[in-house]
Amino acid sequence: MSTIHGSIEFGPPTARRTYYSPLEAYWDAFCEWRKRERLRTQLNQLTDSELIDIGITRGEIDYVVSNRTIDPTGVRSA
Repeated sequence: MSTIHGSIEFGPPTARRTYYSPLEAYWDAFCEWRKRERLRTQLNQLTDSELIDIGITRGEIDYVVSNRTIDPTGVRSA
């Protein structure tokens, strides 16, 4: 006969996922790269006046694409 001396409490699920396969990590990195390339292509197809309307210049496209969480207006000189 067995006796249980305590209970197990499960914590909240974590948002960060652990990779069990390097292939899965490579696939995720590839998908992120494709998203950046799509964004770069879309921004390059805009006219200069359309880019100014959204607050960036043509020279800032690469920066904006690679740093999507950073506000590009802090980089631009007055």
